[in-house]
Amino acid sequence: MALFNLSLPQQNRERIWWAWIATASAMFIVGLFGMGQVLIKGLQVTGLSDRVPWGLWITQDLSSIAMGAGAFTLSAIVYLFRIERFKPIARAAVFVGFLGYTSAMIALAMDIGRPDRFWHPLVYWNVHSVLWEITWCVVLYSAVLVLEFLPILFATPFFARWPWLEKFGHILHKASPVFAVIGLGLSLLHQSSLGATYGVLSGRAIWFKPTLPVMFIISAVAGGISMTLVLTMIVGKLRNQRVISRRLQFDLSRLAGYTLLAYLYLKLWDWASTSYYSHAPGTAEALTRLQATTPYTQTFWWLEIILGGIIPAIILLYRPLRRNDRYVMIALALVVMGVTVNRWNVTLSGLVAPPQWSPGVLGNYIAASYFPTWTEIAVFIGILGYALLAFSLGVRYLPIYSSDREASET
Repeated sequence: MALFNLSLPQQNRERIWWAWIATASAMFIVGLFGMGQVLIKGLQVTGLSDRVPWGLWITQDLSSIAMGAGAFTLSAIVYLFRIERFKPIARAAVFVGFLGYTSAMIALAMDIGRPDRFWHPLVYWNVHSVLWEITWCVVLYSAVLVLEFLPILFATPFFARWPWLEKFGHILHKASPVFAVIGLGLSLLHQSSLGATYGVLSGRAIWFKPTLPVMFIISAVAGGISMTLVLTMIVGKLRNQRVISRRLQFDLSRLAGYTLLAYLYLKLWDWASTSYYSHAPGTAEALTRLQATTPYTQTFWWLEIILGGIIPAIILLYRPLRRNDRYVMIALALVVMGVTVNRWNVTLSGLVAPPQWSPGVLGNYIAASYFPTWTEIAVFIGILGYALLAFSLGVRYLPIYSSDREASET
């Protein structure tokens, strides 16, 4: 692609840069229009219903949070376990985490229908709700990410005119180990609780399982590390230089690969225990409905397990393949895709295959239907445009990778 043809003259590269910024900006503007429609007309402009209340936006929310999991993972590695060689990518992980969580909050603001009431869970406590605990953890961890991001922002030349901000940034940076401890606890709580949101619903047999909280944590760690590393490698290709050392790239690739193996182990045993060795009536009926009416089985095996799990694990853990940057980038992108498809499958599986009986519904339904409207798709594109635009501007104008002292190593 021309975008990666780094032998282009500087003038042409600048044109490509501004074309990319214009594209991301256009995506963001499309999203703003869609958001306006939702705020003016309400959720009636979506394909959501009482039977399928979660759809594209919740999938985007869960995927964004998972992709931001590299922040707490790498912060813990650097500041708690004192593995200094991972430090050059810590800032990038925090930045990606910040964008992931802000993207998730934008999606949630649209999905709840009344974004002006977002503060209700903070005031009106419902300690028996898993979603209440998730809300608190997401709000608090987002605040932690802001505090971790501020030193990066205050290190730019723009803030040099206010020396006290730079000093404040240094103070916040010194508190990074404290933020890492708090962030690790909050992230583990809400990443697992996202899975528990589904896993505690005994009325929907396909969701009701104790393994979902653990699988949500492990898949988020694999996806977050993969997202941070693939974006870092893309930045390096575009700059025609290594922004992290090759050794660090290998270490992160291995870490993502082993985490992915752990996730696949649990995933396959979960499938075997619920769908192969066991034929519990509720789960079996739900799976039969999904297989008859949706491409669930194909997306589970081909996209989640094979393309999103086995193939990238082989590439990331087999040394000759891991030494090829192109293969590694493909593998990392496949991991991100696999985690995203998993969030989609988990979210819609229990809704498209509803219980045999629910309040206010007469008779049995084979399956519910859902397809996102253009408004939902527009908002989805806008949130994606926001993340791409913010990341592109951030890596150009903020010292995201400037702390690396090993980039010249091979």
